[in-house]
Amino acid sequence: MAQLTVYGPTISTYVRTVRMILEETNTSYNLENINIFSARPSEYLAINPFGKVPTLKVDDQVLYETNAIVEYLDAVVADHAFMPKGPMEQAQMRQIMAIVDSYLYGPSISGITIQRLIVPSQGGQPDEGVIQSAVPKCKTALEAIESISQCDPFLLGNTITLADFYLMPVVLYLSKTPEMTAVTAQTPKLKTWWEAINQRPSFQKVIA
Repeated sequence: MAQLTVYGPTISTYVRTVRMILEETNTSYNLENINIFSARPSEYLAINPFGKVPTLKVDDQVLYETNAIVEYLDAVVADHAFMPKGPMEQAQMRQIMAIVDSYLYGPSISGITIQRLIVPSQGGQPDEGVIQSAVPKCKTALEAIESISQCDPFLLGNTITLADFYLMPVVLYLSKTPEMTAVTAQTPKLKTWWEAINQRPSFQKVIA
């Protein structure tokens, strides 16, 4: 088995997504912390020129961009266990992942979570304007995911997929804010999904 190293902080939603796959499959890996609140060290930029997290090193080869990493890990350590069987379900899985990347992550993390949780922890006051601007964007993204999902009990049916791993860490942060009620007001299936899935052992381990 190749030596796997995940680069990124434990608090990152995308690092948690990658780690969940490794924990679900009992795969050994090293975790190298990267401080996302300061300039990236030159050693890290040498393997990921964009400086984002996570990055996965597989022996001497490097992968970055979470969607590429998770599909690689699903193939190599999970034998495609987290990939739906049908082409429509595979497309829906990637659609949910793209919605998280393009429409949910920014407003939920940068717009709500950082303002509600990080800024006050550092002695600042949250920018209510930024938060209020982010709420309808989060709501739209979550309602779009709701319309695609079955939540029976997982997003795309009776088997957990990469889409679940993508969404769980983002919803966790939202659940720690008062805005969770507003952004999930029209997503009853997702609320049921969240209540059932948030105690999953692999998830609890990576958020500990």
